[in-house]
This record gives sequence, C-alpha cells and structure tokens, in this order.
Amino acid sequence: MTRRIAFLGNGLMGAPMARRLLATGHRVTVWNRATAKAEALVPDGATLATDPAQAVTGAEIVFTMLADGPAVASVLFEQGVAQALSREAVMIDTSSIAPMQARLHAQRLADLGVHYVDCPVSGGVVGAREGTLALMAGGDAAVIEGVTDVLSALGRVTHVGPSGAGQVCKLANQQIVAITIGAVAEAMILVSAGGADRARFREAIRGGFAESRILDLHGGRMVDRDFTPGGPSRLQLKDLDSATDLAATAGLTLPLTDTVRAAFRDFVASGHGDTDHSGLLLHLEAINHKDEP
Repeated sequence: MTRRIAFLGNGLMGAPMARRLLATGHRVTVWNRATAKAEALVPDGATLATDPAQAVTGAEIVFTMLADGPAVASVLFEQGVAQALSREAVMIDTSSIAPMQARLHAQRLADLGVHYVDCPVSGGVVGAREGTLALMAGGDAAVIEGVTDVLSALGRVTHVGPSGAGQVCKLANQQIVAITIGAVAEAMILVSAGGADRARFREAIRGGFAESRILDLHGGRMVDRDFTPGGPSRLQLKDLDSATDLAATAGLTLPLTDTVRAAFRDFVASGHGDTDHSGLLLHLEAINHKDEP
C-alpha cells in the first residue's frame, strides 16, 4: 500500500532511509536544513519541500532523523511541524534522543491528536542503505503494528515497550557498541605490540567467541585505517552522555560505560568529533605512543 510520507533530515542515515521508502513505492516528501542534501533525493522520486511544516502537510506518516533532542524539538514545536500535522498522523522519530525527551514529545503530540513512535535505529549507513537496520520502537502497540509495513522497508522492527522505551534500548545498544569498539581497538594495539599482524589477527578470530558486527565492520576500518564517518564520534559521545544520565537517575554504577565515555570525550575534544567512532583506535594509539602505518 502506497503511503504519503514526509522525511525530515536527509543526512548520512536519513538519505538512504528515504531512498528505501521511495524504492518500495511510497510518495515521499523530503526536507533538510541543508537543502542540497534533500535536493539529492529528487532524482530518486522525492518531492522537495522548502520548510518542514510544508513537508508534513497532508502526510500520513512523518519520519525524523535529526542530530539530537533539541534539534527534534525545534523542528516539531518551533518550526510549525506539530501544528501542520494531520490529526491521526503517525510521527516516527528515528533520531537518538534522551528517553525523557521522547516521552515529552509523545505527550505534546498526543494532546494534538497525533500518534508518536520513538524508533531509533542501529546498523549504520550500511544498514540504512541495505534495509537491514534494527529498529527499536517505543509507543502504542496498535500504532506500531499499523506502520510495520512501512518500517519493514528499513529493516527489522521490534516493539520494545511504551513511549521512551525505544530510546532506552538505543542507549543500551550504544553502550555495547562503544565498549566493543574500545575492546577491539585495544586488542589491535596489543596484537601489534606482540609482533602479530592486525589483519590476520582479525581474520583468525572470525567465527570464534569474539565474532561480532563490530569486529567485522569496525575492525575492518581499523585494519584499513579508514575512519570516514558512518557514525561520528561526537554522536557516540552524545549517546554515552545520555546513557550516563539515565544510569545516574536510576542509581546505577556502570564502570565500563564510564571508562569508554571518558575515552570518547577526550577523543572528541582533540578534534575528532566527526571521525568515525571506530577511530577511537587513534586515541588509544596516541596514549600508548604507538601507531600502525
């Protein structure tokens, strides 16, 4: 069934996600703060909007993929989107924001008769391009069931609980990603120090207990020393900050998360905010005064 969709935020993740929706036959209107990014989707069949309120007018489903909670709040409530949304429309926020912000957005939109699903994703640019993302959906089960046919074009969707639960699961996902990136990076340094070859080490342990998507993709980037951003380190740090805030509210102590968060904080502060998060290897090499040519 063809749906009228608006997609707000057409950057690294949003653009390939919008292309997936277009490829499945939906009518998609796009908007991005940097207009050129939205214009690049027009040859794929998208309709270009000049502002976000225009983009969502008449849409049945609206996606946002924006940098953070303040950016989402600004677009929704300061740039006219909430007022322009059709009653009974479904607002799906695939951005990574704090759970409390997601709950607040859900309530404010419910007061306007609009359904809200917080649905952050994992899988990076590759997953967005191939339609293999993991989608963690928080909100009303019936609403999520009603848009599953659309979400399935992007990957595998799981209803994880009420509003905000999607964002909680994304923070937990980001904990695992960051800690595992740190573990793989430290192993690479140890391997080199011991005289072994990093690429052959990675190949040797594939299929064993250390196998993971991180070892596959991010370990490959470390071997190739290609840190072109798929997941910028500044966004990884933003999610770790949110995870730490949630842990503090719950009275939890998470020492591994604290350690890797400190490493990413220093890495970003050194000028690597837009370096891929697999580039944490560079920070660990620097503090060990070692490098791999």
